[in-house]
Amino acid sequence: MGWIGKLLGGDDEKQPEPVTAATPQPEAGHAPASIDEINAFYYRWLTAVGSTQVPAQTEQQILDELTRLAREPLAGAALVPRMPAIIPQLMRILQEENMNAAELSRQLAQDVLLVAEVYREANRPCYHSRYNVSPSISNMEGAIMLLGQNNMRMLLARVAFRPIVSMQSGGLTVRTTPLIWRQSEKCALAASLLAPSMQANAFEAYLAGLISNVGLVVAFRLIDQLHAPETYPHSEDFIAQVFAQARILSVKIAELWEFPESVTHAIAHEADQDGSDAQAQALALGERLSKLRMLVDAAQLDADEPFVVDGLDSDALAVFDKLADEQE
Repeated sequence: MGWIGKLLGGDDEKQPEPVTAATPQPEAGHAPASIDEINAFYYRWLTAVGSTQVPAQTEQQILDELTRLAREPLAGAALVPRMPAIIPQLMRILQEENMNAAELSRQLAQDVLLVAEVYREANRPCYHSRYNVSPSISNMEGAIMLLGQNNMRMLLARVAFRPIVSMQSGGLTVRTTPLIWRQSEKCALAASLLAPSMQANAFEAYLAGLISNVGLVVAFRLIDQLHAPETYPHSEDFIAQVFAQARILSVKIAELWEFPESVTHAIAHEADQDGSDAQAQALALGERLSKLRMLVDAAQLDADEPFVVDGLDSDALAVFDKLADEQE
């Protein structure tokens, strides 16, 4: 697709209205919810499905094409944007033990979007109260030093993979991509906050959260292309397979984009139950918290109901609270 249109997200953009069409409610007393149940609820909210089911052959056609893309990830990667060429250069500077703020500032100056993002982040009130600094940062080196190495790395990663919606995309893609991206940002934040207590790398957990749902964006592009009507496939088996194939495709695309092996491994093993991979554990819990947070913030669920909170310890609940829209 290339970098066409403007990047989605940010405080000044108009966000999509919450979907309120007949989203099936979880059964009372059926908790803690499994990730399959959460995925099904999340998918049905995203697509605003009605009660009419589509033919089984339509579902299978979509799944067959998604499976093909998982086998041929170059085709799937063509449906999502690549990062700007400047991002790897900036990341290399940020990997250095003694980050050179002046050099980073010179590199950033090549991309006006990145400059705007850095200033916007540095001027968030939370930094001013934390460090007792001026309410307005207008010097790039000062902004870099205020944010620090880790926050700069996360900011650049977030900007690099923020999706673009083509004006030629179908209605489902236009509606769902910004929502999926918002959930991915929440997942990345949650995974990075959870990682230290799980002996996982916080930044790699952040990267895994950002990229873990890129395959789902591709899946919705396919649904748009292969099924134009407003009622979308929503059987339980179809949804489970969509998320499974989307995860495989996310791994393949992340490998094509040369993500660290620990990141791709975490995405691939997110659904494992043995808990042997700390990065995968952090990502899995981040996915759970971020999807539930999206549903709560969209008034689809109550924040204190068992479907949401059962199975979450105090640390997870604290992270869940930090993901609320009004606290971003």
